[in-house]
Amino acid sequence: MSPRATIEEVASAAGVSRSTVSRVVNGSTAVSPEALAAVRVAIDELNYVPNRAARSLASRQTHAIALIVPEDTTRFFGDPFFAAIVAGITGALGGSDYLLNLLIASDDPGNKMTSFVRNGGVDGALIVSHHTSDAFIDRIAEAMPVVYGGRPVRRREGDYVVDVDNEVGATIATQRLLDIGRTRIATITGPLTMVASVDRVQGFRSTLSAAGLTPFAEEEGDYSEASGAEAARRILERGRPDAIFAASDLMARGALTVLHAAGIRVPEDIALMGFDDSSVAVSTDPQLTTVRQPMYAQGEAMAEVLLSRLAGDEPPTTTILKTELVVRDSA
Repeated sequence: MSPRATIEEVASAAGVSRSTVSRVVNGSTAVSPEALAAVRVAIDELNYVPNRAARSLASRQTHAIALIVPEDTTRFFGDPFFAAIVAGITGALGGSDYLLNLLIASDDPGNKMTSFVRNGGVDGALIVSHHTSDAFIDRIAEAMPVVYGGRPVRRREGDYVVDVDNEVGATIATQRLLDIGRTRIATITGPLTMVASVDRVQGFRSTLSAAGLTPFAEEEGDYSEASGAEAARRILERGRPDAIFAASDLMARGALTVLHAAGIRVPEDIALMGFDDSSVAVSTDPQLTTVRQPMYAQGEAMAEVLLSRLAGDEPPTTTILKTELVVRDSA
């Protein structure tokens, strides 16, 4: 690992004084636009990370943390998973001095969000729903205490993670379908740019393999209802499975709409399994058999780990929460 750039090196690269760099880092407005631009370029080029200990001594704490969600707003506001995560986080922060800033961005092309976070807008960050392509997340994690909800694609030594056991969750879902006599089992995966999606596929495949079976079909979705419907149509184009395991309740509901439209009975013709045990699972007819992941508890645990880090403590770097099967009428 290369040595961390110093404030003196940033000042030299920008052609300004050390005090000017300090004023930019600390958010002062007493800096010319030209100097501000030059310092920001130098900070980006040198990957400069401010000394947080020194800033704390200067009472520069914001008592704010960011929840960073690398998704578009449609997905964020349309998926009950995020509502439960936010509820858990705010529940944990209720007894603290910290406020929550919500930052939703599927990309950060102008570095606006990254600059806000790295330049002292918050004291720490919680990151959920990250993908392979989310390189800007790495720059944020280099600058401040971060806790990930779910394993990051590029996990580094010392990263703090609160996750659910996605592989075991998919295993118990698939085993349930086997236990009720289904053998031609398809799956609708989440986006395979996410570790959670890959883990669920692995649990699905390994459980079928242990039973001497292979997947009827594997179609990728993005955890949305529309993607579940499209994936179900592609599955039916291949033939008729006797069960479908969808890696989210929303995708299962989308699949159910397609099955009903095709005159297929659930569960008599095709059993249907979801994942989440969100409010969606009890909004369908029939109601969804699904895998419960403790979404509120995950948000709560993420916030508690970050608060512990900000207090100078050393919480566990990995927290894994259990999943469980919830049996309803669809399987």
